[in-house]
Order: sequence, then structure tokens, then C-alpha cells
Amino acid sequence: MLKVDNDAMNTIKQPTKQDNGNGYVNDIGFRLVLIPFFGIAIPLITGMINTSNFPNWQIKLSFLYTIGIAFVVWQGNRYLTFSLRSYFDWYNKPVKKILAVLFAVFFYTIPVAVLLLVGWYKIFADGKTNWNIVFTSTLIILICVIFITHVYETVFLVKEAESEKVQRAQTEQAKAEAELEALKNQIDPHFIFNSLNTLSHLIEVKPDKAKQFNDNLADVYRYILHNKARDLVLLGEEINFIEDYFSLLKIRFEKAVQMNNNVPTEKYETCLVPPISLQVLIENAVKHNEFSDNSPLVIEIELQNEELVVKNKVRKKTLRRPSSKIGLQNLNERYKLTTQKGITVKEDSQEFTVTLPLLKIE
Repeated sequence: MLKVDNDAMNTIKQPTKQDNGNGYVNDIGFRLVLIPFFGIAIPLITGMINTSNFPNWQIKLSFLYTIGIAFVVWQGNRYLTFSLRSYFDWYNKPVKKILAVLFAVFFYTIPVAVLLLVGWYKIFADGKTNWNIVFTSTLIILICVIFITHVYETVFLVKEAESEKVQRAQTEQAKAEAELEALKNQIDPHFIFNSLNTLSHLIEVKPDKAKQFNDNLADVYRYILHNKARDLVLLGEEINFIEDYFSLLKIRFEKAVQMNNNVPTEKYETCLVPPISLQVLIENAVKHNEFSDNSPLVIEIELQNEELVVKNKVRKKTLRRPSSKIGLQNLNERYKLTTQKGITVKEDSQEFTVTLPLLKIE
């Protein structure tokens, strides 16, 4: 962060095309310090005001006049610098910006400085103009103006860079939120589609269990509706939900599916996970594996190294279509957008394991 005499100049904000005119100039301290400084220092450096030859009242009036010169030169260049910002910017038109600033500085500063300096000689030196001093003073004034203009432009560039960085961060955040919302919205249709298929199946083969399934489905879907808009839920809430969800699978498959929850209950209220994470993994295991009453699908949920691990034995089912793995990809993207961490998927000939990072409640 560039600091330019922070005691005198805290921030500079000027209405421009970039900030839509919402800013304001807050460089009063900067001007109050430097305008009198230049108005006194330059005449002393060039010898224009000789304090040993002038009476006290004339010295005071002379310095008041030269401070007025500094004020007119400063304010005029300040106005030109800020006005040019509405038409040129460093990022899109750097060459035109430089040329415009230099043109404005030279063609305003030199005539005004010379005219006012000659005016000083007319008033305080009986019209006897010392052109060497006028030339030297004008050159010093021009150098000071270029330096101050550079300071203004540098501060504006830093502020624009910071503003652009903030806008970029806000855009990225908005994009991430939109992506997360889109991923969340994919959960409902997917879950409903599978649940209706299951209900349709039960109505045909086990009509006595169809009503129980429908009632349990209402409880499960209530959780989804309640938590879909949330980014994170307590681990205990998610596990209670997955137990309700698994009861739906038990109605359909009975002893052919089993779930062992080995997560310590003391972790239920201290850890967070994205909602409906476990349901995706349970559904994935059921979809891709063969199982029966004699050879059930056993799903293990446990805690390892402060991470939630869901695993099952692999007995791959032959699918009519190759798996798109959209469910796991969706879950991974949701995890990245919500926790900045991805899930870990490991598969070998014996076991399929998915590891979910947990966020701790501070």
C-alpha cells in the first residue's frame, strides 16, 4: 500500500468514470501543508524575496502573494488532473493519459506562473523584473507540479487496483454462490426421481409397505427442504437424517442393506458438514453394487483423523449405462465451494472409500 504523507493526506477520492462519481476529495490536509510550504520555500530558494532588504510588512505581503501563486497553480492543476480522469485511464489509454497530463501541466503551469511572478515584481519590486529568477522559479514550480501530479496519479492507481481487486473478489464470490446454488438445486430432482421410482416399485411388489415408505419419505424430504439453503449443518443433524433415509432403503431391501454408524456422539455437536452429503454416498453405494439377503451391502460410517469416512465392500453391478459419476462430482464441487476442501475417493478391488473433511465449530 503506497503511503504519501499520511498525516497530511489520508485518502484521495475523486469522482471519476471508474467510481461513478460517488467519491470525494479528502486531501485538505495535504494542501494546507504543502501550498504554504512551496509558496514560502521557492521564493527563498531562488532569492526572489530578500528578507534582509525588505521591511517586515512587505515580507509578509510578499509571502502571502507567493502562497497565492502556489494556491492558484496547485488548484488549477488539481482540477485539470481530476477532469482528465473522466476521459483517460492508465489501464486502457496509458500513452494518451501521459500526453494529456503533460500537455495540461505545461500549458497551464508555465503561463500562469510567469504571469503571476511578473505581477509580483510589478507590485513589490517597482516593475523591475528579474527574468533569471522568473525562469528559475517557473522551472522549480513546474518540477513540483509534475511531482505532485505523479503523487495524485499514484494514489489513484493504488486505489483503483484495490477497488478492482475487491470487485474481482466479489465477482468470484457471487459466481461461487451461484454455482453452489445450482449444485444444491440438482439434489431435489435427483432425490425425488429415485424416491418415486422406489415408491412405484413398492406399490407393485409390497403395497403394505408403500404407505410406511411414503410417510418416511415425507420426513426425509422435510429435512432436505429445510436445509437445502444452508451451506453447513451439524454432523448430528446429518447423521440423524441419513438414518431416516436409510430406513427408506430398509423398507425396500430389508436385510439386503445394512449401515453401521461408528461416529462418536460427542462429535455430533462439534463438527459441521454440507447438508445431504451422506445421502449421496449411500445412494451411490446402493446404485453400483450387487447385494442380497445372503450377501448384504454393508456401509460403514466412521471417524478417522477428524474426517468422516464412508466405505463399503465392492461388488460391482453391471449397469446398462456407464456411470457418469455426477453425484460424486456434484458433492466434491459443493465441498470445495463451501469448505475450500475436496472429498477423497479411493477404490480398489475390495473396497470403495470416500473421505469427507469436517469443519470444527470454534
